[in-house]
Amino acid sequence: MVDLLLGLQWGDEGKGKIVDVLTKDYDIIARFQGGPNAGHTLEFDGIKHVLHTIPSGIFHKNAMNVVGNGVVIDPVIFKRELDNLDKFDLDYTKKLLISRKAHLILPTHRLLDAASETAKGKAKIGSTLKGIGPTYMDKTGRNGLRVGDLEFDTWRTKYRNLANKHEAMIAFYNVDIQYDLKELEDEFCEGVETLKKLTFIDSEEYMFNAQREGKKILAEGAQGSLLDIDFGTYPYVTSSNTTAAGACTGLGVAPNKIGRVLGIFKAYTTRVGSGPFPTELFDKDGETMGRVGNEFGATTGRPRRCGWLDLVALKYAVQVNGVTELMMMKADVLSGFETLKVCTAYKYKGEEIQHLPYNIENDNLSPIYKSLKGWSKDLTKMTKAEELPPALNAYIAFLEEELQVPIKIVSVGPDRLQTIHR
Repeated sequence: MVDLLLGLQWGDEGKGKIVDVLTKDYDIIARFQGGPNAGHTLEFDGIKHVLHTIPSGIFHKNAMNVVGNGVVIDPVIFKRELDNLDKFDLDYTKKLLISRKAHLILPTHRLLDAASETAKGKAKIGSTLKGIGPTYMDKTGRNGLRVGDLEFDTWRTKYRNLANKHEAMIAFYNVDIQYDLKELEDEFCEGVETLKKLTFIDSEEYMFNAQREGKKILAEGAQGSLLDIDFGTYPYVTSSNTTAAGACTGLGVAPNKIGRVLGIFKAYTTRVGSGPFPTELFDKDGETMGRVGNEFGATTGRPRRCGWLDLVALKYAVQVNGVTELMMMKADVLSGFETLKVCTAYKYKGEEIQHLPYNIENDNLSPIYKSLKGWSKDLTKMTKAEELPPALNAYIAFLEEELQVPIKIVSVGPDRLQTIHR
């Protein structure tokens, strides 16, 4: 069986930390979608690590790490990630496997991303400008460049044809995008040579054999469920399926082989970039969440918008993913709030509803809140569930009752040791 680990909000929930905590129980960690627009932050031994494409199990000696076919890879960023790992004496060449069917992000994909976003003006979606959208567009348009192509001499011809098409598209947008393609291509080719030193695999066959051999596998998602291309807050979403179904298509795993579905959420809500956010705060409470929680994007450095927990959206994500157990992150950030609010319903076009509607723009709805008692104790030194303050236990019990799913882990700090199992 393959267990899944997914974010249930707009990303940045803390998936990297939990994968790192859980990896000791698994033989294989497999990433199934997204690209370097994601940032998974891990912290241990006083060092903070930020991974973008490489699975979060890379720091554990016992685990193999697979980059699946559903991922899009930028060889330039991938090389930088590997260079950063060199200082930690990791033999990643034996622990990191790349699917031949994963698509490559070209320099012109990034330029096209920038041109498209600039052309949108005020209607921009908040792209990370990493070329993710254009790469997935070429994938579905059936003319993308894949990792497996690098094993054949014709890859440069395929690259040239695709890059020429992109340059024509950039010109069509008629925006001022300055670039030196020769310099970008030199960097890209250097990244490709590094990538070719790793082991390429037919990942669906590898995953099938691993399951048959009884290996324990954890599939790791990027971004969050509310950024799913189908089920997220479209068009302010990413370009892949971030929900549980994406693990099947992004790794070649049969649906009946999915085991536990681990859903991760923050004790409050954050969002990076543009798009609707019903519980967003613009007062001192929101400012405190952002400051105490150090809410800045791991990939972009952009400040995250902060707000109270949106239980309507969270319940939706739990249902869509078939979540079997929950993990609540950043409970420590809420210490000191006298009163906590949780959105339990929306007022939508004059009617009270408890499900996520087609359009959640502020013009159409407003959140309905339930107030709960806060706690003042510092949680960061706590190591056992029995130490948690009564008000936090009441908060957890309320959420479990509403979601009908148990909360198995409560995170009380960024370090892997600041994790309480319930």
